[in-house]
Amino acid sequence: MTDFYRIRRLPPYVFAEVNAMKAAARAAGEDIIDLGMGNPDGAPPAHVIEKLAEVARNPRAHRYSASKGIAGLRKAQAAYYQRRFGVDLDPDSEVIVTLGSKEGLANLAQAITAPGDVVLAPNPSYPIHQFGFIIAGASIRSIPAAPGPDFFNMLERSVRFTVPTPKVLVIGYPSNPTAYVADLAFYEKVVDFARAHGLWVISDLAYAEIYFGDEPTPSILQVKGAKEVAVEFTSMSKTYSMAGWRMGFAVGNPALIGALTRVKSYLDYGAFTPIQAAATAALNGPQDIVAENRALYKARRDCLVECFGRAGWEIPPPAASMFAWTPIPEPFRALGSMEFAKRLIAEAGVAVAPGVGFGEEGEGYVRIALVENEQRIRQAARGVKAMLRG
Repeated sequence: MTDFYRIRRLPPYVFAEVNAMKAAARAAGEDIIDLGMGNPDGAPPAHVIEKLAEVARNPRAHRYSASKGIAGLRKAQAAYYQRRFGVDLDPDSEVIVTLGSKEGLANLAQAITAPGDVVLAPNPSYPIHQFGFIIAGASIRSIPAAPGPDFFNMLERSVRFTVPTPKVLVIGYPSNPTAYVADLAFYEKVVDFARAHGLWVISDLAYAEIYFGDEPTPSILQVKGAKEVAVEFTSMSKTYSMAGWRMGFAVGNPALIGALTRVKSYLDYGAFTPIQAAATAALNGPQDIVAENRALYKARRDCLVECFGRAGWEIPPPAASMFAWTPIPEPFRALGSMEFAKRLIAEAGVAVAPGVGFGEEGEGYVRIALVENEQRIRQAARGVKAMLRG
């Protein structure tokens, strides 16, 4: 009775066992410091919440909303791309509002995938990059997550020797979980390759504003000709501390945006209109929170690297994102990421995400999310220190 085709294509949920262990420990009264889920702990700016309340008081604001998003919000996203990246977008044909980038990625996969299609996706990567297409009936061929020479060597081999020829390439920088970053030269090579080989490119730019160096994160759409082959997803979850609001966007190639719009029109209505109005206020209003959140995550990153290092666990400092991608300490390497994550909960009172949950190439690593304040990070380091010494 439960032998459903698409469910059979999904592996067991890797994080479920760790989550259950974390919940059981908390139910028993233990203080577990949760650095596992990338769930921001901040709040949106006051003017955004005020706009939400203001519009919610309008009786007409509680009706269904168009699935592609209200016009004002699509215009606000186009304006963001113009001032941030110098990219011109048509709000009607090249912008769509999604219920977070995750929903948009999954529905785009449904829109453009035929059973048996081959999709190129990084390994390790955020699970929806692969499983959105697997659920849609595609086969996945893995490519390296790091944007270096191996990436393009594997890309070339995949296109030459895969039958049927791959149709879609998924990329995402700054990367979740690895925190890899890509420059504009990388995107130029990707666009040239995609145009030469007839590939659609899906770029996940959810962490566009969380970078720690002097160079802002680029967009693939800055490359000349990118809109011929590429669509890009962004999210307001981390930038504006609006994760639970589920506000995201897809922008770029009109054919891909049109396909996503068509599928979404059958599957859902738009987000609650007051939320969309508040998101418009966030994009069009003061941008102080963007720099504040960037500074917040940088301070947490520096605290994590410093205090975990003194505890005996060297953390490679991420250049961007809200995650640290960290090798398992040598004495525990043989356990694997799942068992090590369980040991961390039991012996250190710290929850992290096992790397194998992001693909088999993630084995040997864990992902640490910068979602607790510095005091809690230092408390976590004390637990880690006791575990390592024990």
